[in-house]
Amino acid sequence: MNKKNICFYKERICLNVLAKDLNNAKEIVEATEGNVVVGILSKDFANDDLAFNEMSKWKSEINNKISIGLGAGDPKQSYMVARLSKRIKPAHANQVFTGVGLTVSDFENEEVFINCLVSPTGKPGFVKINTGPLSSSKDNEDAIVEINTAIKIIKDMGGDSIKFFPMNGLSTIEEYKVVVKACAENDFVIEPTGGLDLENFEEVIKIALDAKVKAIIPHVYNSIIDADTGITNIEKVKQLYKIMERQNYE
Repeated sequence: MNKKNICFYKERICLNVLAKDLNNAKEIVEATEGNVVVGILSKDFANDDLAFNEMSKWKSEINNKISIGLGAGDPKQSYMVARLSKRIKPAHANQVFTGVGLTVSDFENEEVFINCLVSPTGKPGFVKINTGPLSSSKDNEDAIVEINTAIKIIKDMGGDSIKFFPMNGLSTIEEYKVVVKACAENDFVIEPTGGLDLENFEEVIKIALDAKVKAIIPHVYNSIIDADTGITNIEKVKQLYKIMERQNYE
């Protein structure tokens, strides 16, 4: 399978976690034996140049195992992520639904693995795709699309995976199961995001692997970050990795 520059554990799963700084990022990469992309948020920088300088340093120091993030799915960061992805060519980039084409940019961006954010609707089998800077406004009617159609549109745009966010832990698990099934049927990658922790992580990835998805990139953020320091807890990262290792991927 062509999954660009991402390293997947046993070809099936790659962890996505945030890092406070470069040292924290290095520890994360070591703890996961490189089966990870480390998130660095565009929202944390005042302008493109500041972000470019810091992200380029991370890219060099951790062998490009970086994921450029929006910042809590903030649609206002979509254009910045697109611009930075073209300059930096990270392993992974997070995008809202309307930002995928901008990031792909006429097939020039062949190195970056680009996800596409869709949201739960409360109705299994249907997802919300109006996640862009203008379309996500509360003044608009939601654009609700059947999941198989949504995946095909993402493929049309050149996206590599569907980011299901916010999952709110297991509260949207029945919707997630349908999304996972559709990803498996459409040979597509799933990225569950929002409220994942050490308690529900195994169930979330097992559902996807049992459905025989092409691959899964689970995002685990706040639950493993120290609230006082902002540092991602390496011991918790190691626990997540052990869960990945003990899963049967055959």
